[in-house]
Amino acid sequence: MEKSDKIITELKDPRYFQILFLGSFLTYGLLYLGWQVNWLNYVAVISTALITQLVFCAIYKQPFAAIKSALITSMGLSLLLKASAPWVFMLAAFVAIAAKFLIRFNGKHLFNPANIGIVVCLVFTNQAWVSPGQWGSEVLLVFFMGVAGLTVLLRINRLETTLVFLTSLLLFQYLRSIAYLGWDISVLWHKFSSGTLLLFAFFMITDPMTIPNHRKARIPWAVIVAFATFILSQWFYVYTAAIWALFIVTPLTVLFDHWLKYKKFEWQLPKPTFQVASNPNK
Repeated sequence: MEKSDKIITELKDPRYFQILFLGSFLTYGLLYLGWQVNWLNYVAVISTALITQLVFCAIYKQPFAAIKSALITSMGLSLLLKASAPWVFMLAAFVAIAAKFLIRFNGKHLFNPANIGIVVCLVFTNQAWVSPGQWGSEVLLVFFMGVAGLTVLLRINRLETTLVFLTSLLLFQYLRSIAYLGWDISVLWHKFSSGTLLLFAFFMITDPMTIPNHRKARIPWAVIVAFATFILSQWFYVYTAAIWALFIVTPLTVLFDHWLKYKKFEWQLPKPTFQVASNPNK
């Protein structure tokens, strides 16, 4: 394989698009929305994720190309998790990456990396939280996140997961808020224009390494996540309902993969080229 062909093949890896878009969202929040942040927090979460990934790759003799996934996880944590001290971000990053290697079943992660990192910090520290309102509800942001999310999902072939999740959650919310309680339709627009919800729907719930392999299994799986999110938010008033719903439902992936068997997702990587040795007798 020529060097140029290797570069082109490598750039087809959807993780580059995820890094680009998540980095854009982070830049948007810092420069345009004016988030008040400690830069040390970002250094802590990104460096911890990358170092942890490299260490585990060395231990388990896996290709270091997986460091792209660690960068995506660290950016997801930077966008969703808030904390009052850098060590909390370091804990979240370490748990997120370590869980990929230590908590597995049939070669797949049992939990979404960023998701379990956030949950552990919410449960075991008093200095972590998720801020759904930090994004506001601007139409431009909603459009940009939607386009970016669609671009990535089309490349990893997981679009139906997001569509089913958002449609199901919208239906549940409509039946209760509009049809039953008689609230104004603007209530739904406010809820579904949340940047945090869109990030969750397009970039977290669709992680191909932690959701069911078969498309037919991903559809009911996404409905269950949506229903759990609805129940937690409406009856238990959990403002981080989607985060907890995914944490609870993700282990069910084992059952769905057993129910509908399909090949495990693999990230796009350059294919090795084998050369046939010439016959010295000719």
